[in-house]
Amino acid sequence: MGAPAALTIAGSDSGGGAGIQADLKTFSALGVYGASVITAITAQNTCGVSAVEEVSAGMIRAQIAAVLGDIAIGVVKVGMLASPAVIKAVRDGLRAFDGPVVLDPVMVAKSGDVLLAPGAVAVLVRDLLPCADLLTPNLPEAARMLGRDPATTGAEVLAQARALLDLGAKAVLMKGGHAEGPLCVDRLVTPDDVIEFTAPRIVTRNTHGTGCSLSSAIAAELAKGAELPAAIHRAHRWLQGAIRAADRLGIGSGHGPVHHFHEVWA
Repeated sequence: MGAPAALTIAGSDSGGGAGIQADLKTFSALGVYGASVITAITAQNTCGVSAVEEVSAGMIRAQIAAVLGDIAIGVVKVGMLASPAVIKAVRDGLRAFDGPVVLDPVMVAKSGDVLLAPGAVAVLVRDLLPCADLLTPNLPEAARMLGRDPATTGAEVLAQARALLDLGAKAVLMKGGHAEGPLCVDRLVTPDDVIEFTAPRIVTRNTHGTGCSLSSAIAAELAKGAELPAAIHRAHRWLQGAIRAADRLGIGSGHGPVHHFHEVWA
């Protein structure tokens, strides 16, 4: 039996802090072999995104078919999908996969640059939400998918999570990084339960790629056989360590990356 393997379907971040690069670093840091399907190429660094170029829908389908036709993928993580054509290509490619799918609805970069075309949001909801075993939106992303204002109370967070369940997601992890207060609270909402994952809010500007890295860490733990709550707990704990160690890297002059290998590097 081979090593556990996960596939990331996402955009490339030339600065290395988010996207495909963050996903593969996360998989490796957590002991999982990573394969990738690139959906877009970005010219990006810690200060912002200066250009985006989509990969063709045909090439996206070909990449997915090549990976799934050879490698025993245990879980698929889906990240940046910039347009309706890309979303539909990923949906078509995933029809050949019967394992868990973690969908991170990447819409805006840490710098504030928009990564998902406005007209693509409805297509994402219609075509990919029903494929998601876990949806991992931050509060602005959840609100945008629902056409609402971002949640500001715990009750609003739960209401929006349940609305996303009604649209087809099997489970929703509402990330609390954009909320206020000394604690960061992520809420896992399923049709039967609500579980909170709480950690002190860490003061640092080096948080580029946190969303990509958390969803990839959850995917990695699922690939290793963990049940969903345990996978989220382990991923949440690992990411807190990566954020705490981020300032040690000293990469770039903007929003630097988290330290994916904080448990490995001296």
